Order: sequence, then structure tokens, then C-alpha cells
Amino acid sequence: MAKTKTTFFCQNCGTQHAQWVGQCSTCKQWNTVVEEVLQKEEKRNWKQSSEAKKVSKPLRVNEIVLNPEERIYTNNAELDNVLGGGLVKGSVTLLGGEPGIGKSTLLLQVALTISQKVLYVSGEESQSQIKMRAERLDAENSNCLILTETNTQNIFKNIEEVQPDVLVIDSIQTLHTNTIEASPGSISQIRETSAELIKFAKETATPVLLIGHINKEGHIAGPKILEHMVDVVLQFEGDRNHTYRILRSQKNRFGSTAELGIYEMLSNGLREVSNPSEILISKKDADLSGTAIASTLEGVRPLMIEIQALVSTAVYGTPQRSTTGYNLKRLNMILAVLEKRAGFKLGAKDVFLNVTGGINVDDPAIDLAVVAAILSSNQDIAINPNVCFAAEVGLAGEIRPVSRIEQRINEAEKLGYKTIVASKYNKISSQNHKIRLVLVGKIEEAFATLFA
Repeated sequence: MAKTKTTFFCQNCGTQHAQWVGQCSTCKQWNTVVEEVLQKEEKRNWKQSSEAKKVSKPLRVNEIVLNPEERIYTNNAELDNVLGGGLVKGSVTLLGGEPGIGKSTLLLQVALTISQKVLYVSGEESQSQIKMRAERLDAENSNCLILTETNTQNIFKNIEEVQPDVLVIDSIQTLHTNTIEASPGSISQIRETSAELIKFAKETATPVLLIGHINKEGHIAGPKILEHMVDVVLQFEGDRNHTYRILRSQKNRFGSTAELGIYEMLSNGLREVSNPSEILISKKDADLSGTAIASTLEGVRPLMIEIQALVSTAVYGTPQRSTTGYNLKRLNMILAVLEKRAGFKLGAKDVFLNVTGGINVDDPAIDLAVVAAILSSNQDIAINPNVCFAAEVGLAGEIRPVSRIEQRINEAEKLGYKTIVASKYNKISSQNHKIRLVLVGKIEEAFATLFA
């Protein structure tokens, strides 16, 4: 019997080491090197056949024939937008997220609504459990086939019989291959099974969707090389205590990574939110001080978000500064500008700032809305709810222009706002807007306009 061979892999970057070391020499992380059993065998392709490999030849750039990307629409508008227009044939997409966030629900909904034949492979749930979830989603698709299997060799045998148009794997950490004697979820197993699936996707032009678990640091479990191997990396975010989920693209070889998809988790599955402003602006009966509406952009999608501020006299010696969804250092900068340039004495007061909806915003175009919310709370005067803001605040107290102002104005007009406050230095076309434009150049002008 052959002697069992072992090797050492870094759990963070996947680097192989000859012996155990405390610190990985590649990624410099400590205590990430683990021992795994390794069985050296002749590597077989996904079909396990001895077909001759095609030898690729170098071509000049002008000799390469450019074929347009063939895409498969998932009938899920939010997912299609994030992917850049649908699933590209032969692409491998990795979907990561926290446990219970809705990864399996999202891909099962896609499998049940897409018009192509789908093979849904689950290594975590039985067929009866998936059937119960499908009944809850209230969606049926005779082209969706469910397989509960974790061995890649058996999966590929079923693939040859079924010949699906789309393959879904839930999840990559549960798969294992016979070519390696290591437990499922280990570095070597994830790397080998992913390589087999990627090879299958490229040779057959079949899109593959993978679900990936994340570790306690929030990164997808397994070697970092997994994210480099796949074509698209999606992150499903959100708080399990809230009903809203955000789908972001961290890597996309076929489209932009600036797109954003928003879903609402309901008892019957995930609902696409086509108008995100409905979840980011709270409904209230009376006008309250300390709130202002800002126009921001997430990728190419304009959003109207609500900024809440609370300014109160400091009870303790040192005033408190706290933010949720906004950069604390930028808040301190804006408070310093208000103190120095506009004469508002806020140094001895507590200031709390919140971006509603549970999202983080780093767009400088919400600066003026932050200023308006702070001054509204400080003066205890409510801002007209039909007014929104889109401008950056500079260190000299000037109101600076922001990018794509036309798109922000059109979104505010579409949502029914009557007035938008922006920088007078913005280049706005002469087209007639139904919304009233208030163009200001300094903080004092904005204050006089709002609280005159």
C-alpha cells in the first residue's frame, strides 16, 4: 500500500508549503497553514476520458474573430442588471454571503423562473427540503431538475445524461473529488472541484452558478485563488434582522462592478425592489426637524436617501460624534467647516448622524444634505419634505458641483420632489425641468434659503 502523502496549505491564499510554518511566506498571515492529505494521481478532465487535448495556437490581434457574448436572461431584473445583462454562456459566477442571508433562496428562485433547463445540485439539503422551499416560493418549472450529490464524478455523470443549459452548485464547500484524499471544504478540495467545474463551463459553454460560504472575517471561505479563477464574484449583503438585501458585484469580467441589486425578503421569497427610494425614505405623518433628503448614486442607479441628524447639548465633558452609514471623519470635517466658515457653534454639542435603510454611503454629493440635517436639528426647524439636496461641501465652505447632476435631477423630479438644491457651479443644460432648481455657492446661501 502506498504511503499516505501530506502537504501543507495556507487557508488564506492557498500557497503550498513543504512543512508547517507559523507565518505564510506569501500572504504574511499567521496560523493559517494547515496539513492536508494529498493523493497524487493523473489528473483527468471533467469527462474522465482520454480525449486528446486541443493545442491552442497564437494569433495576431487582427486575426482574432470577435464573437458577441451570448447571454441567458434569468427573468430576475435585479440579478441581470448586476451581471451586466444576464448570464454569459460558459461563465462561472460565485455568490457569497452570510449564513441565512438568502443565497440558496435567490438561486432557487432563478432556477424556478428561468426558461432554460437547469440542474440544481445541492450538497446541503435533501430533495424534500428543496421541494418544501419551492412550494413556499410558489414557483414551478418543469425544466428545473434537483440533484442531491457531493461527488463531482457522480455530478458529471448526471450532467452528461441531463445536458442542462445552466448548472447551480449549492455549495462549493460541500463538493469533493476522488482524485484528492481530503475532506470536503478543505483548501485542496475547493481548488480541485472548482477547477473541474470551470473546465466544464468553458468546454461546454454552460453557465455555472456557485454558492460560497464566508468565514468570520467576511471573506469567501477557501483559497483566495478561487475568486481569481471564476469570472464573476457577487456578494449578498444585509442584516438578518431587516428584510432588505443588497446584491453587489465585486468582480465581473463581462460588465461593470458598480451595479447594485436590492431585494426584500418576504415569506414567499425575495421580491425585487425596482424603486429603492421606497425603502430608504421613512414614512412619517408630521414634519420633523433633523431630516433631509439626499440624491446619491450607487453605480449608475440614482437613489434618494434620508439623512437623520440629532444635535443636542453635551451632557458630559467631551461632545460625542457618532455616525451610522457615513464616514465619521467626514462628519468631523463638515462640523469644523460649519464652525469656522459659517459661525455655527457646534463644538460643545453632541452630534449623531444616521443614513436610514441600513446602507453605507461614500458619495460626497450627500454633504449638503448632511449640513441641512445638522442645521435643521440645531435650529429645531423642519425642512420641507419636498426639498432634496445634491452637492459637495468644500473646506472653504463653498458648495461644490457633483457628477451626473442631470440624472439626479431627473430622479428627484420623477419621485415627485418640488425643489432640488445644488451647486451653482454645476453645468446644467437648459432643458426645462418641472422641478425647481435652487443653485447656491456657499453654506450661508443654503442656510438663508432653507431657514429664512
